[in-house]
Order: sequence, then structure tokens, then C-alpha cells
Amino acid sequence: MVKKAVASLQKGEGRTKTKCIKMERSPKTGALVFKEEMVDNAEIKNYFAGKK
Repeated sequence: MVKKAVASLQKGEGRTKTKCIKMERSPKTGALVFKEEMVDNAEIKNYFAGKK
């Protein structure tokens, strides 16, 4: 499951980054872990596809 939340960090040109929340399995315990990151709008699809 993937959730996209809009951050309210606005500067002159508008929103350039989005807060993305990705749910992953922990390799150690197998439990679900949420990873949050601020990602540039142009890189959102790559972030959710697993590319950095």
C-alpha cells in the first residue's frame, strides 16, 4: 500500500516537493515499516517504483 500526502512547504514558485509515505516489510523481523521522505515532484514515480 502506498500513500501520498501533500506537504505544506510552499515557497515563491509553489510546491516543488511532496511528502511520500511508503510501506515496506522489514528484512529483519518481517513487520511492516513506514518510510517517509520529501521527494521532488519530478521524482515521485521513480520513488514508488523503487528507483533512487
